[in-house]
Amino acid sequence: MKKENKAEIYYTSEYFSVKDTLECGQIFRFRPYKKGYLVFFGDNVAYCYDNGECAVIECNEEQEARFVNFFDLERDYSAIVDNATKFNVDVLERSARLGKGIRILNQAPEEALFSFVISQNNNIPRIKKSIEKLCEIYGEKRDSEYGEYFAFPTAEKLALADEETLKSAGLGYRVSYVKSVANEIVNGFNLESLKTLTTEELRAKLISLKGVGEKVADCVTLFGFHRSDSFPVDTWIEKVYRENFNGSLTDRRKITEYFVKKFGKDSGYFQQYLFYYKRSLEKQNKNTEK
Repeated sequence: MKKENKAEIYYTSEYFSVKDTLECGQIFRFRPYKKGYLVFFGDNVAYCYDNGECAVIECNEEQEARFVNFFDLERDYSAIVDNATKFNVDVLERSARLGKGIRILNQAPEEALFSFVISQNNNIPRIKKSIEKLCEIYGEKRDSEYGEYFAFPTAEKLALADEETLKSAGLGYRVSYVKSVANEIVNGFNLESLKTLTTEELRAKLISLKGVGEKVADCVTLFGFHRSDSFPVDTWIEKVYRENFNGSLTDRRKITEYFVKKFGKDSGYFQQYLFYYKRSLEKQNKNTEK
């Protein structure tokens, strides 16, 4: 096909690692391509890769501003990393130094909501496969110089979706959750209007939806609404809490509150650094044992 007018965005690799940003669990719509990845959000696509001293994003000129925003390239992450050193918490300093290439993506709230509803009690390969299947079945087909791809399906399409077809995409018991959330949105649950709420009010609204528990709500507030005073707690963060902060709480909600109270406005960024650090350390130890 005829090539589109292409934009190339370059950003210093010190504060932007494509690999680390994509592979830290905040997004599921990407796949290996050439020396990097194809990244999808909404009906947009870009080819992204790390190239020595730079991270590079190649996309249609019309989508350039969207990807600058999507990868949060106008935010000064050096200030966030500097702030991490001011708490005098050794594991946080080490985590920030290791993970300073991670950026919190500005995902569309609706896509993030459906993605994290599908993600619960699931593993990343299966989540990615299910979401890709949903896009193929219910999303609009698009053509690009990188090949054919599909937009993320609208809530309207998912509300009308046949339950057996949704099950065929590997959603399992989450089918009823996806259908319920889609119907709520179609019937007036306006995600855009939630942007004016405080983070706690936003969480409460999200939790009112069937299939949205506290962890899903925390993920959506952080990755779908970029609320950096959010702190999702999963198995890795629990390990950090117990092993590095000598924590004794067992309620994940209280662990979230502990970290948000301790780290304040940059909690969400620090969560990603700590998550990345702990998971990387575990992989390194396993490789050493082999």
